Amino acid sequence: MKRFLVLFLLPFLAFPLTAEEEGTVSSCELLLQVSSLPEAKLAYTHRFVFPLLQGDSPFTENNNLKLALTAEATPISLNGLVNATLTPIAFIEVSAGARLGTGWPLNLFGGDLYGTGLNLNILNAPVYSGSAFDALLWKAHIGAALQFDLAALIPGDWNHVIARTYHEINIHGNSRAQTGQAWYFENDDGENMNGLNYYGNFLIGYQMPIFLNLVGFLTEMNLNLYDTPGRSVWGDDLIRWTFTGILSFEITEQFSIAILAQFRTRRNFTEANWKDLHYQARSVDTSNPLRLEFYRIAAAITYRF
Repeated sequence: MKRFLVLFLLPFLAFPLTAEEEGTVSSCELLLQVSSLPEAKLAYTHRFVFPLLQGDSPFTENNNLKLALTAEATPISLNGLVNATLTPIAFIEVSAGARLGTGWPLNLFGGDLYGTGLNLNILNAPVYSGSAFDALLWKAHIGAALQFDLAALIPGDWNHVIARTYHEINIHGNSRAQTGQAWYFENDDGENMNGLNYYGNFLIGYQMPIFLNLVGFLTEMNLNLYDTPGRSVWGDDLIRWTFTGILSFEITEQFSIAILAQFRTRRNFTEANWKDLHYQARSVDTSNPLRLEFYRIAAAITYRF
């Protein structure tokens, strides 16, 4: 546990918490996330913006390097994150980052929540294996984004029609997991495995200079890139889609609230008792592999200072 606490604090010890260089800007942010599921997250982020590669044209005058150091906690996990984003030209961002965390199981209202732990396949049934702080969860990523704002071409407070697409390759792992072993992260479906993954999203929105300052729609996709024999049988090679409607309200310059309504795709299986089976013992319905279902209503409350 002491070793984890040192690793957790490293990102914050690696950089001063005050900006002394000319032109550098720093800020702090507190974020509380809650939803209709039994989940909650509190995060503290310290941000730095360094002027970099700036020029005289509209495409380069605001070029910069952004560094974000984040500590986050949920009722079943702790994580430390670092992320660097370079803007070499106004409509492109390149980012890289990492996460290190751990977790524990929690019994809440008669149900089990798993911050981490293995999802073992014992005689085709899922069996949880884990205890508090018994593993480190890690992730590293590199990605890039393209972004557009109509107001850059047609200036005006009411002309902020925005579009953004982001794509990354990441690698993640659980220090206890062996090859082919699945594991949980923050009470998800327990279908993670050590290896490479792809994540991408598409955002379109309209920003307004009023109390309701953003209306948007976000499409996200996840695809496992590791090669597990037979994984197409249970649909592990299918893209997971999440669709999110976003309403963001600016209460003050420092305080904002975003409300999200989310739907996601889920796999259809041929077995009538598929919920009792380990996911690797199921067979996806190839004639109708995916369905769309309601996921959650969530709120993100942000305070900047």
